[in-house]
Amino acid sequence: MTFKSQTPEPDNPPSPCINVCKLDNSTGLCEGCFRTLDEIAAWSGYSAAEKRQVLDRLEERCERVLDGT
Repeated sequence: MTFKSQTPEPDNPPSPCINVCKLDNSTGLCEGCFRTLDEIAAWSGYSAAEKRQVLDRLEERCERVLDGT
């Protein structure tokens, strides 16, 4: 019997989830990881490249939310 490793592959980014799972109605983003509900639902099916694309957008989203823009 084999078990899938919980450690992400070097090429496969880990989920940005920090277990603060609450969607902000005004932004449509999770207050913990700043992903959309669609991104959260699709994360496990994304390729490593798609995950990196989402992660690249999160910093900008976080800054916008914190700036209130």
